[in-house]
Amino acid sequence: MRKYLLTLAASVISIGLVAQTTYRINIDKPEKEIIRGHLDMGGSNPSGDMITVNSYYIELNGKPFFPIIGEFHFSRYPAEYWEESIRKMKAGGITIIATYVFWNLHEREEGNFDWTSDLNLRLFLELVQKNGMYAIVRMGPFCHGEIRNGGMPDWIYGRKFEVRSNDPDYLSYVDRLYGEIASQMEGKLYKDGGPVIGIQLENEYLHSAAPWEFTYPGSRKEFTVADIQSAQIHEQITVTEGENPWIEYGKSHMAKLKEIAKNHGVDVPLYTATGWGNAAIVEKGSIPVTAGYAYPFWAPPSLSPFYLFKDIHRIPDYSPVSYESELYPSIAGEIGPGIQVKYSRRPIVDFKSVSPLMIRTIGSGSNGIGYYMYHGGTTPTFEGKFYNEEINGIPRKNYDFQAPIGQYGQIRSHFKSLRMLHMFLESFGSRLGPMKTVLPETNARITPEDSKTLRYAVRSFGDAGFAFLINFQDHQEISDILDVRIEVEGKDETFTFPFAGTMDIPAGMSGIFPFNLKLDDLILKSATVQALTILKKDNQNYYIFSSINGIVPELRFPAKTSISKIRNAKQTRDTDGIMIKGDFVNPFSFKANGNIIVVLPQEMAHNSVKIGEHLYISNTLLLEGDENIEIIGREASSFLHILPALKKKPLLDKGTLECSESLLDYFSSYKIFVPVFQPEMHVEKISASKYLLSLQSDISKVNDVFINVDYIGDRGLAFMKGELITDHFYHSRKWEISLKKSGFSKLGDEMLIKFHPIYSDYEYLEDLEETIDFDKGKFLKIRGFKVIPEYKTIMTVD
Repeated sequence: MRKYLLTLAASVISIGLVAQTTYRINIDKPEKEIIRGHLDMGGSNPSGDMITVNSYYIELNGKPFFPIIGEFHFSRYPAEYWEESIRKMKAGGITIIATYVFWNLHEREEGNFDWTSDLNLRLFLELVQKNGMYAIVRMGPFCHGEIRNGGMPDWIYGRKFEVRSNDPDYLSYVDRLYGEIASQMEGKLYKDGGPVIGIQLENEYLHSAAPWEFTYPGSRKEFTVADIQSAQIHEQITVTEGENPWIEYGKSHMAKLKEIAKNHGVDVPLYTATGWGNAAIVEKGSIPVTAGYAYPFWAPPSLSPFYLFKDIHRIPDYSPVSYESELYPSIAGEIGPGIQVKYSRRPIVDFKSVSPLMIRTIGSGSNGIGYYMYHGGTTPTFEGKFYNEEINGIPRKNYDFQAPIGQYGQIRSHFKSLRMLHMFLESFGSRLGPMKTVLPETNARITPEDSKTLRYAVRSFGDAGFAFLINFQDHQEISDILDVRIEVEGKDETFTFPFAGTMDIPAGMSGIFPFNLKLDDLILKSATVQALTILKKDNQNYYIFSSINGIVPELRFPAKTSISKIRNAKQTRDTDGIMIKGDFVNPFSFKANGNIIVVLPQEMAHNSVKIGEHLYISNTLLLEGDENIEIIGREASSFLHILPALKKKPLLDKGTLECSESLLDYFSSYKIFVPVFQPEMHVEKISASKYLLSLQSDISKVNDVFINVDYIGDRGLAFMKGELITDHFYHSRKWEISLKKSGFSKLGDEMLIKFHPIYSDYEYLEDLEETIDFDKGKFLKIRGFKVIPEYKTIMTVD
């Protein structure tokens, strides 16, 4: 046991030419007060499962439940691919799918609702349920979502009443809409054994609005809001200073929407409302979700505050807010892991920025997270009308959002890095729920411009908890922070990271370090690794951790712990404990009190997915099917490691699977080969800016085929039979188009792509990563088209 008398939050110790910074944080503080029974939420299903909400977290069957929410708009994606996408989201660690019901897509003509084809909400919810996930349905009537009129039908504009108001005529239309949605959800609510555990009412009410598409070019925008409240309304998410003068009206309106929904039988455990920037919520009858966008398209590029730790339960992001925040759990339900580009602004989200953003948010006290968007899509066209928000310069079709899962289901790098975090939350989120947030003294003076001070916080209960660390800031160059030591002072003992000496914090790093972590009969005193997941198979416990790139992985246990079967690591002992230390490049394993401990390099952790009680590590995407595993990837060869080892070799429906040298003890390792297929595409240059692509191969035997379009220009538009199928605003990343999801089905199918040049006076040039050498004030370069197959094979595991 070691105690320190120093009380400074951070001190610098110089010995010769070596400078060491020690950061100290005292967690011997009162625990978080939990208030129960004051919120009009909660409910049960026919199986007796119960969801309740207290002032700090959501509970499932009396235990803290940490929701991981991913936004996916069913109406922006082909229905035949919904299930594959739902399975991708599940493989990414999402537990709840949130989706908008865009009123103007379903009731394009007054009185005629369309719930067919790609608008079939009921089918979507059935697939969510089939795959063991929950849903939150965002019922509107106003949605936003960068869609025409924010989801309000054109035909409602020319009515005598004010929209988004308590006018009885307007509410009669809302009543009809909610009734239609309720009929689609019949039997699919949680109370009936269905997946719908939550409903969002309205969106950003009394905070923001969308422009009506009736606005004329050159005129000031007219917004989807009652005239009397227009002075209070923003076009997008922002801070709203002072108090909202219309807040009591807003609360009554939100309460009325909830009443209408419940009158139609929409009685669910969770009601949510966007709570940022003085927006109105259902007071004590909804969870006010928060947001965070570090790369907004609606504001100039600038350093955001979202990489600074704070007490987010007490002071939500985009404060001030219109509610007493500590009466509700902090659910960061709308964090931007990407952003939509618009014509005049092309923000480029650094995919490495997303994990630090989420670790900061959770470390600050959020007990639920959500991503807008987690899965991109394509906005449909009906009767020749485009439904994206054209007046704001949003692409007419493309709603990729630079999301972890792209417009056509592409898997991006932040899908994998976020999955590593989600696996931690799946296994340890219930422990995290009641833990208070403790901030260091250095937090009071740190600013976004400060790249030298360590950004960290601790969540703890008693003398156990997690230290959250990041070294990232948007819109700024980041350097390593050298020779750092963290001391977490509890009531009875102090935990240090690392245990002895110092560590360097690499630029871009984010991680969660445990201390006093109880693993059944095992205690992990401290570690410079991040907990990943827990497996329990054949009466054996497996505890999986991830090292963090650039940081030496160490795990410290009490001296009495029995350690054996060490592979790729070293053991040292002292009078107080045992240290196991490896390196961050190679995996290592050992036994501790009979429990198997595995530490993976960070890249392997990113490539890991838990299916059942096995961990699968592969450079492909593995999806849990009905009674099998789908393997999807762009390479004809791949690797696969499985923990614990299988008793029988898996079977593939196509390709071959060969045994390879085991990654470590307890693993099965394989190489997978599928038949190589190179689709042929004939490319005809019609003019300097127009190309015709013609399919020359049967693509039915592969999962998909992508066209990678490499160009520098202003925009590209893709047409089939004269109809615009997608568009792309150039933003320094290559454009990808799915052939199957675009409608290619047979030999000879054609796509025409039209490109436009960039001009030297375009305002979005500051967003682009490259410097463009303009010729006579404009630039367009078509570098080429690459055809990329996506393979799928089915693996059966006995």
